[in-house]
Amino acid sequence: MILILDFGSQYTQLIARRLRELNVYCEIHPWNKIPETGDHVKGIILSGSPFSVRAENAPNPDLSGFRGKLPLLGVCYGAQFMAHNFGGEVAASDTREYGRANLAYVNSDFELMKNVSNGSQVWMSHGDTIQRIPESFELMCSTDDVKFAGFKIANETTYGIQFHPEVYHSTDGKHLLKNFVVDICKCSQSWTPAAFADETIANLKEKLGNDKVVLGLSGGVDSSVAAVLLHKAIGDNLHCIFVNNGLLRKNEFESVLASYEGMGLNVKGVDASQQFYSALEGLTDPEKKRKAIGGVFIDVFDQEANAITDVKWLGQGTIYPDVIESVSATGGPSQTIKSHHNVGGLPDYMKLEVVEPLRLLFKDEVRRVGKELGISQNILGRHPFPGPGLGIRILGDITAEKVRILQEVDHIFIEGLKSNGLYDDVWQAGAILLPVQSVGVMGDERTYENAVALRAVTSTDGMTADWCHLPYEFLAKVSNDIINKVRGINRVTYDISSKPPATIEWE
Repeated sequence: MILILDFGSQYTQLIARRLRELNVYCEIHPWNKIPETGDHVKGIILSGSPFSVRAENAPNPDLSGFRGKLPLLGVCYGAQFMAHNFGGEVAASDTREYGRANLAYVNSDFELMKNVSNGSQVWMSHGDTIQRIPESFELMCSTDDVKFAGFKIANETTYGIQFHPEVYHSTDGKHLLKNFVVDICKCSQSWTPAAFADETIANLKEKLGNDKVVLGLSGGVDSSVAAVLLHKAIGDNLHCIFVNNGLLRKNEFESVLASYEGMGLNVKGVDASQQFYSALEGLTDPEKKRKAIGGVFIDVFDQEANAITDVKWLGQGTIYPDVIESVSATGGPSQTIKSHHNVGGLPDYMKLEVVEPLRLLFKDEVRRVGKELGISQNILGRHPFPGPGLGIRILGDITAEKVRILQEVDHIFIEGLKSNGLYDDVWQAGAILLPVQSVGVMGDERTYENAVALRAVTSTDGMTADWCHLPYEFLAKVSNDIINKVRGINRVTYDISSKPPATIEWE
């Protein structure tokens, strides 16, 4: 495996993704909590950081335990840290580079730069730059504005680059990372969905033994894959609960329960709609709504868990983007974007431990593991749907009537995507009920009714997303159907924001 030390960069998780695309296992750990580097660790990558190496509070890891003993690659801050601490000079750049740049000089004699072409596009994101490298450092590559874009320490497999090879915009970035992890670190490219499934099931068997686990199903990819992994590990000791929080899509409670028939899972449906509606009454702040939904979610599970004898664990389908957006994935300085109902510790009164088989996987990786496990495409191909459901797609306060209206709108939109062969071209889609009313005219009469926004995005992992260019003719028909068939709606808009700067969900 490769150990990635996180200094708080927004791109750290992308490094992990690229390595996994190369079928190389890796783990991210905070720079100040470096684990033991036994024989299983073949190399170390230092991530970027929002900090300047010149700042008093800058991360300052001790590299003496593995420098010169293991291959080491510093990316952006990681490279500047080594230059700054090993005798070079880092200063604020007069010509700061953010975004695309091109390598004007590449020395392909260095193993790290093999198959990285002169003129290759790279992605820069730094305010400081390396002004001088120590005598023991050798120049590998430059851009027009950054002379020391890459270096190697003589007689060591220690490298530094000031650009981000993990970002798609670095056109030869994957070549560079492969050079490092495969050719230099000698990692075998054997981390596959099948290998992950086998190892995870074995680890779960060892961890859980004969303990009972209660797990919340949603009908989506994440909880379904987590359930099958747990079922293969502990069999009937897994108790699955599917909660109707009153914020599901139209007819979803019944259809999801039906989709699990024949999978061998022990599934119980619980209708707790009124509990969620009561907790949400009068709340308009998005974070308070999420917290309320999460609170009731935990209460329901505590009640259901107590109905099962000797349950010790709460299973969850938490995946990496959930963790990254809720808290720093590594305990580092990353900012909280929004809380997720299934991320974080449990309240003291709930005497269950948490088991999360998918915690370090991205959505596309979860789907590949699910395919390996034989889960039906009907479940694996389902769009992601937020845990808080329509509760974060109704802007403002939530009522049963607003839920009903949005369910009808959403149903027309999603079924339209399916019937027009567009569903699989979209990563996630849904409708948002806006807290505004607008004037309309129907049958020569004035109306003053609600507006909705339709949202459809393409993405790989949910960390970034682009809005879908759906055909105008399709949008026109869906808009017409919604206004004609859903009483209370007289205006439909289409959201053309990408992530970033917007998030996929509006709340």
